[in-house]
Amino acid sequence: MSLVYEKPTLNDIDKMQELVKPEVENGIILYRSDDEIAQNIRSYVVARIEEKIVGFCALHIFSKQLAEIRSIIIDKNYRGEGIGKNLVNYLINEGKKLGVESIFALTYEREFFQKIGFKEIEKDKLPEQKIWADCIKCKHFPVCNEIAFILEIG
Repeated sequence: MSLVYEKPTLNDIDKMQELVKPEVENGIILYRSDDEIAQNIRSYVVARIEEKIVGFCALHIFSKQLAEIRSIIIDKNYRGEGIGKNLVNYLINEGKKLGVESIFALTYEREFFQKIGFKEIEKDKLPEQKIWADCIKCKHFPVCNEIAFILEIG
């Protein structure tokens, strides 16, 4: 089994959508259209075993100082093997190279982000554009049980 972490191509979008579909339907991950993924394809990283995508997530830049880890998904058959942690660490390193100072995440997975070193914060500390660009599209808005985390890297 050869596990590779790499940037996806536009040809990977259908496989990415297939992987994330159950979590979108359950309201765990926010739906992103094919066009939205295509427009942001450079922000994603995939975990691939041969030709199969077994996980992915994205680093979305908000400002010169702030980025977000979002859309993290791991195939159910591969959870608990460190793939999610490796994807997030890949993007943390990318954020460092870009000069980002902090990375935040909105999640239901408290322990996962705490183990990586993220600190829990109040949601009102998040940028307003996050709420009005993304959260408003969520079926749980405005009653959200996600937890906000931040990691200082710069």
